[in-house]
Amino acid sequence: MTLADRWLLPDGVDESLPAQAERIEHLRRTLLNLHHSWGYQLVIPPLLEYLDSLLTGAGSDLENETFKVIDQLSGRMMGIRADFTSQVARIDAHCLKGDAIQRLSYCGSVLRTVPSGLDGTRSPIQIGAELYGHGGVESDVEIVSLMIETLSASGINAPVLDLGHVDIVCDLMSSCDLSDSQRDIISGLYKTKDLPELEVFVASLELPENQSNWLNALPRLCGDESVISRAHKLIGGVSESTDAALKQLQWVKDTISLRFPNVQFHFDLSDLVSYNYHTGLVFAAYLPGQGNAIARGGRYNNIGEVFGRSRLATGFSADLKTLVLLSDFNLPESKVVLAPASDDASLWEVISKLRSEGFKVVQALNGATLALNADFELVCVNGDWQTVSVDL
Repeated sequence: MTLADRWLLPDGVDESLPAQAERIEHLRRTLLNLHHSWGYQLVIPPLLEYLDSLLTGAGSDLENETFKVIDQLSGRMMGIRADFTSQVARIDAHCLKGDAIQRLSYCGSVLRTVPSGLDGTRSPIQIGAELYGHGGVESDVEIVSLMIETLSASGINAPVLDLGHVDIVCDLMSSCDLSDSQRDIISGLYKTKDLPELEVFVASLELPENQSNWLNALPRLCGDESVISRAHKLIGGVSESTDAALKQLQWVKDTISLRFPNVQFHFDLSDLVSYNYHTGLVFAAYLPGQGNAIARGGRYNNIGEVFGRSRLATGFSADLKTLVLLSDFNLPESKVVLAPASDDASLWEVISKLRSEGFKVVQALNGATLALNADFELVCVNGDWQTVSVDL
C-alpha cells in the first residue's frame, strides 16, 4: 500500500467534514426531539451482535448485506448491523417486555456490504421510529404521519407518498393456489413490472380465466387515487382480506390528506418491498426526479415471535445523510467571539458566561495564528473584560 492509498476510504464509505457534520448533528437532534415530542423513547442498540441473534426473524432478510466478523473473546461469529429493525424488536420483546404499547425511536450508523440509497453509500446513518403492540390502522397512520413530519422538519415539504398493501398480493396468490416456486417467479415479475413476460407465464399456468385476470391486473393497478376504485372492480371480492386492505388504503389516504394537504399520493398494489417480513400496509416517500425512496416503512406483525414474544408492529426509517443532502434547512447562527490568550480568572468567567448564553467563544493560543472570522472580540478596558464588535 502506497502512502497515498493509506488515506483512501473503501467504496461507499464516507466521512463528514465540519460543515456537513454540523448539519447532520443538528438534524439528528431536531428529529430525535420531534420523535420525543410524539412519545417515542430513544433506544441505542449495539453496533454489533452475535450473528445468530442479529439475523433472527426480520434480520434474516439482511444476511447478504451484513458484514461478519469473528469475536476474539468467544470465537463466535458476529455481525455489524445493516438495519435496526431486528435489534429494536429484540429490545421490545426481551428487554422491555409487557403487553403495553411501546413507541421507540433510534438513530445511528449502519454498515452494508452493498451500496444503497441516493448516493450509493454503504454507511448510512439510519433514523427511524417503531410502534409495538397495536394492529389497527390508527397506528399505521400515526407512523406515516410521523414520517411525513420527519421529512418536513428536514426541509422536505411536498413528498410523494407511495402506498401499497402486502396482503393484496398474498391473498391473490393464495386464491390461485400457486406453488412456492410459482409465487417466487410472479413476485420477481411484479418487482420488475415485466408485464409481457408475466402474461406468458400466467398463461402457462392454465388457471381459470378469472384468476389469470387477477394476476395480470395487479401490476397494472398502479397510479393515482383512481387505482382504488379500479381495484374494487378488478379484484374486489377475491377475499375479505383483500377488500379490507383496499378499504384500509383509502382510509389512510383520506386521513393523511386531511393532515398534510401538500402530500401527493401514488398507489402500487403489486408492490413487494425489499424485505419479506412486511405483512400489511407498506409505504415509501419519494421526491420528484429521485428514483429511490427517501424514507420507507410498513407493518410487520409478529416481529418479536423469534425472541419469545409475538408483537404487532409498524415503523419507518430513513437515512439521515440523505435527508441532509436533499434538505434546505438553515443552521441556527451563533455569534463568534475571539478571546485573547490569558490566564486571567475574570476573563475565564466572562468566556464561560458567553458560552452559556449561546455564543461561540474561541480563545487564542500563544504563538499561533488563528484563522477565524469573529463577530466580536474580548478586550480589557480598565480591568473589565468587554465584548467589542470587530467592525469598530
